[in-house]
Amino acid sequence: MTLKEDGALRTLIVDDEPLAIERMQVLCAELPQISVIGTASDGEAALRLAEKLQPELLMLDMTMPGMDGLAVARQLGKRADPPAVIFVTAHEDFAVEAFDLEAVDYVLKPVAVDRLERAIDRAIGRRDRGRAEGTAWLAEFWVPHRSELLRIDASEVDRIDAERDYVRLHVGDRSYLLLQTIAGLEGRLDPARFIRIHRSIILRRDRIRGLRHEGLGVWSAELDDGETLRIGRTYLRKVKAMAGR
Repeated sequence: MTLKEDGALRTLIVDDEPLAIERMQVLCAELPQISVIGTASDGEAALRLAEKLQPELLMLDMTMPGMDGLAVARQLGKRADPPAVIFVTAHEDFAVEAFDLEAVDYVLKPVAVDRLERAIDRAIGRRDRGRAEGTAWLAEFWVPHRSELLRIDASEVDRIDAERDYVRLHVGDRSYLLLQTIAGLEGRLDPARFIRIHRSIILRRDRIRGLRHEGLGVWSAELDDGETLRIGRTYLRKVKAMAGR
């Protein structure tokens, strides 16, 4: 029997089909990178077990009666330290939604062991990057663009604007919409790199060239391209603290 390696990902399998769970367990037994700590057959049970067992990785079926995989991932994403998610599904139609929720990977059934291993390697890579940085801050975004998904390094994002239930990532002269609230995103961004200056604006800190007092308690941030953005009163103290004021 192959012994599990130290540091194996604690993994929860979620699928409404018993045979699918059994097959995933057989596949996972061949992979020393992970350790299966439980299984669930519906979304509600998955959330209960995730709360109790604290898995690092979910192998999550997309379509289930009641709470589906997307809803489970959204709920888990609200946690301070959410587990990584690999969607395992027979349907090709939900890839964009999956990567909007920052899934590690999207694997189609029937699952081949080599394909599953590549997905798990990505999950391990994400975990190890977070450990190396000493944080769980977002390192990358996967954004839908035309007929593809683009990977954008967080360090490339200049500015983030709120647009209802979406945010718009500004990267150079391009921008991309992502299904995410600005409040939910703020807590996952490295505060040493990003700062929220308004209820609808997050800036990369190194873009701020200076702060300007406009009078009557109104302040603006002057950017490296000469643009000025008004600082919301709620965020003024934090922005001025950045400048040692």
